[in-house]
Amino acid sequence: MKLISTSFLTAATLMLGAANANAGVVFDLYTGATAGFGRQTITVDGHDYKGAAQSYGAVAGIDIPFVRVEAEYNYLDGKYADTQIGALNAYIKMPGMVVVTPYIGGGIGMVLNVDVDKDEIGATFNYKESGKAVYQGMLGATLDIPTLPFKIDLEGRIMYAPNLIDIETINETASATHYDARIKLRYVF
Repeated sequence: MKLISTSFLTAATLMLGAANANAGVVFDLYTGATAGFGRQTITVDGHDYKGAAQSYGAVAGIDIPFVRVEAEYNYLDGKYADTQIGALNAYIKMPGMVVVTPYIGGGIGMVLNVDVDKDEIGATFNYKESGKAVYQGMLGATLDIPTLPFKIDLEGRIMYAPNLIDIETINETASATHYDARIKLRYVF
Protein backbone atom coordinates (compact mmCIF):
# COMPACT_ATOMS: atom_id res chain seq x y z
CA MET A 1 0.00 0.00 0.00
CA LYS A 2 2.84 2.39 0.81
CA LEU A 3 4.41 1.71 -2.59
CA ILE A 4 1.21 2.73 -4.42
CA SER A 5 0.85 5.92 -2.33
CA THR A 6 4.52 6.80 -2.84
CA SER A 7 4.25 6.18 -6.59
CA PHE A 8 1.16 8.36 -6.87
CA LEU A 9 2.77 11.17 -4.86
CA THR A 10 5.95 11.00 -6.96
CA ALA A 11 4.00 11.10 -10.24
CA ALA A 12 1.91 14.06 -9.04
CA THR A 13 5.03 15.97 -7.97
CA LEU A 14 6.73 15.37 -11.31
CA MET A 15 3.65 16.52 -13.25
CA LEU A 16 3.34 19.69 -11.19
CA GLY A 17 7.06 20.39 -11.44
CA ALA A 18 7.00 19.98 -15.22
CA ALA A 19 4.05 22.34 -15.65
CA ASN A 20 4.28 25.33 -17.93
CA ALA A 21 5.65 28.57 -16.45
CA ASN A 22 2.32 30.21 -17.43
CA ALA A 23 0.25 27.62 -15.57
CA GLY A 24 -1.05 30.22 -13.12
CA VAL A 25 -2.29 32.48 -15.90
CA VAL A 26 -6.03 32.25 -16.46
CA PHE A 27 -5.96 33.61 -20.03
CA ASP A 28 -3.72 33.63 -23.10
CA LEU A 29 -3.18 36.59 -25.40
CA TYR A 30 -2.54 35.73 -29.03
CA THR A 31 -2.04 37.09 -32.52
CA GLY A 32 -2.21 35.23 -35.78
CA ALA A 33 -2.92 34.95 -39.48
CA THR A 34 -5.59 33.20 -41.54
CA ALA A 35 -5.89 31.88 -45.08
CA GLY A 36 -8.78 30.15 -46.76
CA PHE A 37 -10.54 29.27 -49.97
CA GLY A 38 -14.19 29.00 -50.84
CA ARG A 39 -17.04 30.49 -52.82
CA GLN A 40 -18.52 33.97 -53.01
CA THR A 41 -22.03 34.87 -54.17
CA ILE A 42 -22.93 38.48 -55.00
CA THR A 43 -26.65 39.14 -55.46
CA VAL A 44 -27.43 42.23 -57.56
CA ASP A 45 -30.98 43.09 -58.64
CA GLY A 46 -32.17 39.49 -58.20
CA HIS A 47 -29.25 37.91 -60.09
CA ASP A 48 -26.65 35.72 -58.35
CA TYR A 49 -23.01 35.93 -59.45
CA LYS A 50 -21.05 32.99 -58.05
CA GLY A 51 -17.33 32.42 -58.19
CA ALA A 52 -14.32 31.11 -56.35
CA ALA A 53 -12.79 33.27 -53.65
CA GLN A 54 -9.83 33.31 -51.30
CA SER A 55 -9.56 34.90 -47.87
CA TYR A 56 -6.58 36.28 -45.98
CA GLY A 57 -6.57 37.88 -42.57
CA ALA A 58 -5.02 38.81 -39.28
CA VAL A 59 -6.34 38.28 -35.73
CA ALA A 60 -5.55 39.38 -32.19
CA GLY A 61 -7.42 38.07 -29.18
CA ILE A 62 -7.71 36.59 -25.74
CA ASP A 63 -8.27 32.91 -24.97
CA ILE A 64 -9.85 32.14 -21.59
CA PRO A 65 -11.25 28.81 -20.41
CA PHE A 66 -14.30 27.84 -22.49
CA VAL A 67 -14.40 31.19 -24.40
CA ARG A 68 -12.25 33.01 -26.94
CA VAL A 69 -12.71 36.61 -28.15
CA GLU A 70 -10.81 38.19 -31.03
CA ALA A 71 -10.61 41.18 -33.33
CA GLU A 72 -10.17 40.21 -36.96
CA TYR A 73 -9.28 41.81 -40.28
CA ASN A 74 -10.28 39.95 -43.48
CA TYR A 75 -9.44 40.50 -47.10
CA LEU A 76 -11.80 38.51 -49.34
CA ASP A 77 -10.49 38.16 -52.88
CA GLY A 78 -13.43 37.09 -55.02
CA LYS A 79 -14.14 36.87 -58.73
CA TYR A 80 -16.77 39.63 -58.60
CA ALA A 81 -15.75 41.70 -55.58
CA ASP A 82 -12.73 42.25 -53.35
CA THR A 83 -13.81 43.15 -49.84
CA GLN A 84 -12.01 44.29 -46.68
CA ILE A 85 -13.82 43.56 -43.42
CA GLY A 86 -13.17 44.26 -39.74
CA ALA A 87 -14.98 42.05 -37.19
CA LEU A 88 -15.26 41.12 -33.54
CA ASN A 89 -15.67 37.36 -33.00
CA ALA A 90 -16.58 35.21 -30.00
CA TYR A 91 -16.06 31.45 -29.77
CA ILE A 92 -17.36 28.85 -27.33
CA LYS A 93 -14.96 25.95 -26.90
CA MET A 94 -16.47 22.49 -26.50
CA PRO A 95 -15.01 19.99 -24.09
CA GLY A 96 -12.49 18.02 -26.06
CA MET A 97 -9.36 16.04 -25.81
CA VAL A 98 -6.09 17.57 -24.69
CA VAL A 99 -4.79 18.17 -28.22
CA VAL A 100 -8.04 18.83 -30.17
CA THR A 101 -10.76 21.25 -28.99
CA PRO A 102 -13.91 21.74 -31.11
CA TYR A 103 -15.53 25.19 -31.11
CA ILE A 104 -18.46 27.16 -32.47
CA GLY A 105 -18.44 30.91 -32.98
CA GLY A 106 -20.06 33.98 -34.36
CA GLY A 107 -19.03 37.48 -35.26
CA ILE A 108 -20.26 40.87 -36.27
CA GLY A 109 -18.34 43.49 -38.15
CA MET A 110 -18.40 46.02 -40.90
CA VAL A 111 -17.29 46.42 -44.47
CA LEU A 112 -14.23 48.65 -44.64
CA ASN A 113 -13.84 48.72 -48.42
CA VAL A 114 -15.37 47.06 -51.50
CA ASP A 115 -14.07 46.94 -55.04
CA VAL A 116 -16.72 45.44 -57.35
CA ASP A 117 -15.48 44.14 -60.69
CA LYS A 118 -18.26 45.63 -62.82
CA ASP A 119 -16.74 44.21 -66.02
CA GLU A 120 -17.14 40.63 -64.70
CA ILE A 121 -20.78 41.32 -63.79
CA GLY A 122 -21.39 43.20 -67.03
CA ALA A 123 -22.83 46.21 -65.23
CA THR A 124 -22.48 49.94 -65.67
CA PHE A 125 -23.84 51.07 -62.31
CA ASN A 126 -22.20 53.36 -59.80
CA TYR A 127 -22.10 52.24 -56.20
CA LYS A 128 -21.08 53.44 -52.78
CA GLU A 129 -20.20 51.60 -49.61
CA SER A 130 -19.54 52.74 -46.08
CA GLY A 131 -19.57 50.73 -42.90
CA LYS A 132 -22.17 48.13 -43.88
CA ALA A 133 -22.80 45.33 -41.36
CA VAL A 134 -21.35 41.84 -41.79
CA TYR A 135 -22.37 38.71 -39.87
CA GLN A 136 -20.48 35.44 -39.71
CA GLY A 137 -20.65 31.99 -38.18
CA MET A 138 -17.78 29.57 -37.61
CA LEU A 139 -17.44 25.89 -36.76
CA GLY A 140 -14.04 24.30 -36.25
CA ALA A 141 -11.42 22.63 -34.11
CA THR A 142 -8.22 23.85 -32.49
CA LEU A 143 -5.08 21.72 -32.64
CA ASP A 144 -2.96 22.48 -29.58
CA ILE A 145 0.47 20.92 -29.30
CA PRO A 146 1.36 21.54 -25.62
CA THR A 147 5.10 22.06 -26.11
CA LEU A 148 4.72 24.74 -28.81
CA PRO A 149 3.46 28.34 -28.43
CA PHE A 150 1.30 27.91 -31.56
CA LYS A 151 -2.30 26.78 -31.98
CA ILE A 152 -3.79 25.80 -35.32
CA ASP A 153 -7.49 26.32 -36.03
CA LEU A 154 -9.22 24.48 -38.88
CA GLU A 155 -12.67 25.91 -39.52
CA GLY A 156 -15.58 26.29 -41.87
CA ARG A 157 -17.05 29.77 -42.08
CA ILE A 158 -20.00 31.57 -43.61
CA MET A 159 -20.02 35.34 -43.88
CA TYR A 160 -23.06 37.38 -44.92
CA ALA A 161 -23.22 41.07 -45.84
CA PRO A 162 -26.91 41.91 -46.46
CA ASN A 163 -26.11 45.39 -47.83
CA LEU A 164 -22.63 45.11 -49.28
CA ILE A 165 -23.08 48.13 -51.56
CA ASP A 166 -25.76 50.67 -52.48
CA ILE A 167 -26.36 50.84 -56.23
CA GLU A 168 -27.19 54.45 -56.96
CA THR A 169 -28.61 54.13 -60.49
CA ILE A 170 -31.36 51.57 -59.67
CA ASN A 171 -31.86 52.42 -55.99
CA GLU A 172 -31.00 48.83 -54.92
CA THR A 173 -28.52 47.13 -52.64
CA ALA A 174 -26.28 44.17 -53.42
CA SER A 175 -25.68 41.45 -50.86
CA ALA A 176 -22.77 39.04 -50.53
CA THR A 177 -22.36 35.58 -49.06
CA HIS A 178 -18.92 34.04 -48.63
CA TYR A 179 -18.32 30.38 -47.66
CA ASP A 180 -14.85 29.11 -47.00
CA ALA A 181 -12.62 26.55 -45.35
CA ARG A 182 -9.93 28.28 -43.34
CA ILE A 183 -6.72 27.60 -41.48
CA LYS A 184 -5.64 29.97 -38.72
CA LEU A 185 -2.21 29.94 -37.10
CA ARG A 186 -2.18 31.64 -33.70
CA TYR A 187 0.92 32.55 -31.69
CA VAL A 188 0.20 32.49 -27.95
CA PHE A 189 2.23 34.97 -25.85
